[in-house]
Amino acid sequence: MRWQVQEAKQRFSEVLRAAEGEPQIVTKHGQEIAVVLDIDEYRRLRGEPVGFMSYLRADAVAGDEFTVERSRELPREIDLGE
Repeated sequence: MRWQVQEAKQRFSEVLRAAEGEPQIVTKHGQEIAVVLDIDEYRRLRGEPVGFMSYLRADAVAGDEFTVERSRELPREIDLGE
Protein backbone atom coordinates (compact mmCIF):
# COMPACT_ATOMS: atom_id res chain seq x y z
CA MET A 1 0.00 0.00 0.00
CA ARG A 2 1.16 3.53 -0.69
CA TRP A 3 0.56 6.51 1.58
CA GLN A 4 1.18 10.17 0.90
CA VAL A 5 3.10 11.82 3.76
CA GLN A 6 0.11 13.88 4.94
CA GLU A 7 -2.18 10.87 4.94
CA ALA A 8 0.42 8.71 6.70
CA LYS A 9 0.81 11.34 9.43
CA GLN A 10 -2.94 11.63 9.95
CA ARG A 11 -3.53 7.86 9.95
CA PHE A 12 -0.26 6.68 11.52
CA SER A 13 -1.90 4.00 13.70
CA GLU A 14 -3.51 2.53 10.62
CA VAL A 15 -0.18 2.58 8.77
CA LEU A 16 1.41 0.67 11.66
CA ARG A 17 -1.36 -1.94 11.72
CA ALA A 18 -1.08 -2.41 7.96
CA ALA A 19 2.71 -2.81 8.24
CA GLU A 20 2.16 -5.98 10.27
CA GLY A 21 0.90 -7.63 7.08
CA GLU A 22 3.06 -6.04 4.40
CA PRO A 23 5.48 -3.12 4.00
CA GLN A 24 3.83 0.29 3.67
CA ILE A 25 5.41 2.78 1.26
CA VAL A 26 5.29 6.50 2.04
CA THR A 27 5.50 8.96 -0.85
CA LYS A 28 6.15 12.68 -1.13
CA HIS A 29 5.26 14.43 -4.38
CA GLY A 30 4.93 11.00 -6.02
CA GLN A 31 8.45 9.91 -4.97
CA GLU A 32 8.90 6.93 -2.64
CA ILE A 33 10.71 8.24 0.43
CA ALA A 34 10.17 5.69 3.21
CA VAL A 35 8.95 2.23 4.05
CA VAL A 36 7.21 1.19 7.26
CA LEU A 37 7.57 -2.51 7.96
CA ASP A 38 7.02 -5.06 10.68
CA ILE A 39 9.84 -5.20 13.27
CA ASP A 40 10.36 -8.94 12.73
CA GLU A 41 10.84 -8.36 9.00
CA TYR A 42 13.26 -5.51 9.74
CA ARG A 43 15.30 -7.75 12.04
CA ARG A 44 15.29 -10.54 9.45
CA LEU A 45 16.57 -8.17 6.78
CA ARG A 46 19.29 -6.91 9.13
CA GLY A 47 20.33 -10.47 9.88
CA GLU A 48 19.60 -10.12 13.58
CA PRO A 49 18.76 -13.33 15.40
CA VAL A 50 15.06 -13.76 16.15
CA GLY A 51 13.20 -16.08 18.49
CA PHE A 52 11.48 -19.17 17.16
CA MET A 53 7.94 -17.74 17.41
CA SER A 54 9.01 -14.47 15.78
CA TYR A 55 10.60 -16.47 12.98
CA LEU A 56 7.39 -18.38 12.39
CA ARG A 57 5.32 -15.21 12.38
CA ALA A 58 7.72 -13.37 10.06
CA ASP A 59 7.90 -16.33 7.70
CA ALA A 60 4.12 -16.40 7.29
CA VAL A 61 4.07 -12.66 6.60
CA ALA A 62 6.92 -12.82 4.12
CA GLY A 63 5.09 -15.47 2.14
CA ASP A 64 8.09 -17.77 2.07
CA GLU A 65 7.04 -21.29 1.30
CA PHE A 66 8.12 -23.98 3.73
CA THR A 67 7.67 -27.47 2.37
CA VAL A 68 9.14 -30.75 3.43
CA GLU A 69 9.71 -33.29 0.72
CA ARG A 70 9.29 -36.83 2.00
CA SER A 71 10.79 -39.76 0.20
CA ARG A 72 8.22 -42.01 -1.44
CA GLU A 73 10.63 -44.97 -1.42
CA LEU A 74 10.05 -47.98 0.79
CA PRO A 75 12.29 -48.18 3.84
CA ARG A 76 15.51 -50.11 3.42
CA GLU A 77 15.80 -53.62 4.76
CA ILE A 78 17.87 -54.04 7.91
CA ASP A 79 19.59 -57.26 8.93
CA LEU A 80 19.02 -57.72 12.67
CA GLY A 81 21.23 -60.81 12.77
CA GLU A 82 18.46 -63.32 13.19
